[in-house]
Amino acid sequence: MDDTQRSGCPINLSLEVFGDKWSLLILRDIIFGGRRHFRELLRSGEGISTNILADRMRMLVDMGMLTKADDPSHKQKAIYSLTEKSIALVPIMAHLGAWGRRYLPVSEDLSIRAEVLEKGGPEMWQRFMDELTVEHLQGVSPEGPTVRDKLQAAYLAVVERLRQN
Repeated sequence: MDDTQRSGCPINLSLEVFGDKWSLLILRDIIFGGRRHFRELLRSGEGISTNILADRMRMLVDMGMLTKADDPSHKQKAIYSLTEKSIALVPIMAHLGAWGRRYLPVSEDLSIRAEVLEKGGPEMWQRFMDELTVEHLQGVSPEGPTVRDKLQAAYLAVVERLRQN
């Protein structure tokens, strides 16, 4: 343990990295939503303010959870990428989603991705992490249909069914 840490506890140290509400939601939107630009993250629907988003993005980059690079398609934009550390959160996110579905009053449309991930289990989680590795660390679009495509299709099917009722 170094002098800047209050504790050597792995849970405490993990919470120092992504224990605030916004950091996990930012990572969620990059992992599951494929959002890679600041403005896309700002429009996530969760109501994060610009200054909080900028602060959390800076912290996630400093902590090695994200990398930031110039976007080759637009000189004034940056593109954010997941690192191996953040990709490894997929099983944790799957467990959080499953726990939330079981114990909290979730909406059907926003919980369907968690249900699909839970049912897909570790095999699906590993496939998703492999796809994220290709996309974020190798800079190549993974070949589809991807896990993200499957999750999005399930979401759109529920939204359509709810719209028709």
